Amino acid sequence: MLAETICSAVSAAGLGIAAVTAYRKRFLTATRIAAYSLVPIGLVLTGVVEWVAGIAFKPSVWLGFGVLGLSWLLFMTTRAIERRSGTTRAERKAARAAGRNEAVAPGASAPSLGAGAGAGPAATAAKPKKKQEAAAPGDDFSDIEAILKKHGI
Repeated sequence: MLAETICSAVSAAGLGIAAVTAYRKRFLTATRIAAYSLVPIGLVLTGVVEWVAGIAFKPSVWLGFGVLGLSWLLFMTTRAIERRSGTTRAERKAARAAGRNEAVAPGASAPSLGAGAGAGPAATAAKPKKKQEAAAPGDDFSDIEAILKKHGI
């Protein structure tokens, strides 16, 4: 009952300020003030104010917020422990991807630009140094051949 009265008074005061602003020929500002001042009375008429007041004074609602806070705390604790152990989701995903890449093309040659992060000793030993030095500057198809061999084509 008190909240509804306060909201009605705030709306009436806002409409009064909007009227004074419109009298001063600032119509755009007056319309904006009137729009803001109608929000509290609209909330009262729709029942939102009564609903919020009912929620704020019920112990079961605050118990629910406490349970939500506890679940958030447990979730964040498990995330912190997971980060400290060093086994993050990204690391596990990278390990699975590395395992799949070796299974798909174990004998793929390294790219012509040099050994990357994923190239092992077998990939660097596949190309002799004499062949790399003897390659002509116009030989641009070595990358394409490596890709085709990797995919088994």
